[in-house]
Amino acid sequence: MPSRLRPTNSVAAEAILVGDPGRALLLAQELLRKPRMSNHARGLWGYSGTTPAGDELTIQSTGMGGPSAALVLADLAELGVRRAIRVGTCTAIALEPALGDLLVVLAAQAWRGDRGGEAVESDSRLTGRLREELGAGRAVRPAVVASLDTAHRRNSPEAEAYAAGVEAADMQTATLLAEGERLGVAIAAVLVVTESATGELADDELLETAAKRAGHAASAVLSA
Repeated sequence: MPSRLRPTNSVAAEAILVGDPGRALLLAQELLRKPRMSNHARGLWGYSGTTPAGDELTIQSTGMGGPSAALVLADLAELGVRRAIRVGTCTAIALEPALGDLLVVLAAQAWRGDRGGEAVESDSRLTGRLREELGAGRAVRPAVVASLDTAHRRNSPEAEAYAAGVEAADMQTATLLAEGERLGVAIAAVLVVTESATGELADDELLETAAKRAGHAASAVLSA
């Protein structure tokens, strides 16, 4: 029996992972026919159902930060999840990317304070399919990201350490990629830029539009 999740409905072998429970509901309503809540324990809302293409899919919130995401992924693996795509958010490090852009993660570096670990690569097959599904253009780009144990703070000594060679910062992707390798779950990630390098924040409409676009791409890739 999983330690954190308490599923009340079946969990699919393919899953979309989001941090925010509200975004899990948004994508469940957008991507699934008659979504069924599959978990509400600990506020980690999860939904399962069938896509318009007829494929089973679970959309599960992972909470905030790497430790919470790792625990949720371990439970999902125990419940039979074998492939997953994170649809998350991030803060831009450089002036580009812009608000609302989608970053397809090639690799993520785990950072604690000013100490960083080796980059963990995303599953190459899922990542390649995500890039094909989303297409090329200014608003979609491949990226290496830094995953932090706290929120990104501009102009801090820690930021100077991890900013080199990365496009954005988040709080989960590196942990999920590493745990996916350990658990035998193929993981990829696409992140919405919700804060610019200068501190400007995306409004709700822009965030929802970008999250839905990322969600549709993730669903199509997981259905293949």
